[in-house]
Amino acid sequence: MSHLSPALYATLAEIVPDLHVHCVDPWCLIGSAAAPLLGAQTSAADLDVLTSRADAEVLMAHWAQWREPAFTPPDADRFRSHFARFHFPGAPVEVMGALELHADDRWQPVLPGKLVLAGVNGLAVPVPSVEEQIRLCESFGRPKDLQRAALLKQLGGERP
Repeated sequence: MSHLSPALYATLAEIVPDLHVHCVDPWCLIGSAAAPLLGAQTSAADLDVLTSRADAEVLMAHWAQWREPAFTPPDADRFRSHFARFHFPGAPVEVMGALELHADDRWQPVLPGKLVLAGVNGLAVPVPSVEEQIRLCESFGRPKDLQRAALLKQLGGERP
């Protein structure tokens, strides 16, 4: 069961069809919104969408009216991507094209691994599997990510 707020549901209903239509390459939700879609007892304030660089460009053009041009993502020393933040009526959406993580003194691509489809009101939303979300959260290493990894571990083998 998903634990997303009505605002996040509304935003998903608006953006997921666009993502399926406009993204040529695989995309997925990661971060705080991906975990509750697979049953983790955690909340989310925004939607983080991992895309290719090319698809991020397409979305930036398509969603230009909702873009927050002055927004600078935090943790720029740890993460880099072709980034844009959009303010949809329900919740912010952050698109990260070709996301990279700075670890072991070099930039490494963030690869979501095995994806599963989470059903949200008839929409198919790709998210990393529980195991892959745990791996991603642990690799990110921030306190909020480690807390999310611990919540995901509580799911055990019950979820994809």
